[in-house]
Amino acid sequence: MRDWDLKRAYINGVWQDADSKEVLDVIDPARGDVIGAVPFMRTSEARRAIDAAHDAFPGWSRLLAKDRAVIVRRWRDLLETHQEDLAALITLEQGKPYDQALREVIGAIAYAEWYGEEAKRAYGQTMPATQRDRRVVVQKHPVGVVAAITPWNFPLTMVVRKCAPALAAGCTVIVKPAEDTPLSALAAAKLAEQAGFPAGVFNVVTGLPQPIAEALTGDERVRMLSFTGSTEVGKRLMVQCAPTMKKLSLELGGNAPFIVMDDADIDAAVAGAMISKFRNSGQTCVCANRIFVQDSVYEAFVSKFIAASNAQTIGNGFVPGTDIGPLINRQAVAKVKRLVENAQKAGATLIYGAEMPGEGHFVRPLVMTDVPHDADCFDEELFAPVAPIYRFSTEDEVIELANRVRTGLSSYLYSRDIGRVQRIADRLETGVVGINDGTTSHEGAPFGGVKESGQGREGGHWGLEEYLEPKYLNYAIG
Repeated sequence: MRDWDLKRAYINGVWQDADSKEVLDVIDPARGDVIGAVPFMRTSEARRAIDAAHDAFPGWSRLLAKDRAVIVRRWRDLLETHQEDLAALITLEQGKPYDQALREVIGAIAYAEWYGEEAKRAYGQTMPATQRDRRVVVQKHPVGVVAAITPWNFPLTMVVRKCAPALAAGCTVIVKPAEDTPLSALAAAKLAEQAGFPAGVFNVVTGLPQPIAEALTGDERVRMLSFTGSTEVGKRLMVQCAPTMKKLSLELGGNAPFIVMDDADIDAAVAGAMISKFRNSGQTCVCANRIFVQDSVYEAFVSKFIAASNAQTIGNGFVPGTDIGPLINRQAVAKVKRLVENAQKAGATLIYGAEMPGEGHFVRPLVMTDVPHDADCFDEELFAPVAPIYRFSTEDEVIELANRVRTGLSSYLYSRDIGRVQRIADRLETGVVGINDGTTSHEGAPFGGVKESGQGREGGHWGLEEYLEPKYLNYAIG
């Protein structure tokens, strides 16, 4: 793996230590070893990044869209050139198996490619006037300085998915990566520097979230916040952004229902549930958190799903053939233990799969059957390779159960009846519905949720629009 030398943050085109010279250790979740250290930055460094992004904005935003597009596409090409090294870095700091990490990098490349092309398509409008001597024109302008606070579960893709459209639109960005996984963001900054982004256009500030987030949300020069993370943290950030009326793009908690109807292809449903539930060790906001199976196919589905779960291999992501890596940290392991114990006390039956390695932050694959609806895991995301399965009888019942929670990001539906599919999909309160497919990722589609899963969309032209403001020009032409 390439030696990226990721020991400093990146502000105004300069690689910098923290003012205090303090560092934060980065831990390999598979072994518990320290694999690196990044600057422990706070308010003063965040303010410097804001200064840099604010000063760089006029020049960057006034570039022709095609000229910005060239640099974004160059960034995309560098991501592709270094994709194997980037995947190894993700596995090292985040823990997901290498082949899944490589797919993450390929996803990041796809977003950079899309927005390198989409930069030239921030179209305005000419509208019909209501008077003969008037003309109405709508232009689109970049929002301004954007703060992007990214999560640990997809440490590269989330940086690119937020920054590529922002940069393409003409915004400047300040990235605050998760403290567990800052190295991927710094590697992205290395490649952004090589791609030719001017100083101050792309900045990465590392450290604990509270002081940096407070500086970013409290400064009126930061005009937009893009955040992916928990609903609770998203609400706090909304409050912090209110005094300066920032634009917000928030992708928050999920708790996805995975619905298997009695006419479904059971083998396909099991395969889709395995992908949705166990990808990234269950640590995604679109994971199947509640699997609902109709009565008449419940036993058949559960039997096949348990067999597939028990066949999973758990271990270090660098070992070929590994299906499930570690959880991100000890706190994540403790949370899962609490939720599983609660479900068991409520009456759930536990069926464990593969044995767990002796070191690192691992949780064994687990299927839970006969889970009552009042167990904590019904309302709270597990974020682990733990699959609760619930039985239901009717279409109306499963829709009510699926929609009972406060969040609404993704859902999944397996049925071969097109009429039933459309009826249920229309009534599911989620921003994304996977139909007979356990994956929903596409760089050209609008990804985001409803209810307490956030606001705004990432992907496609919708993702570019998040970083643009319309300006209406009313001409009197005499």
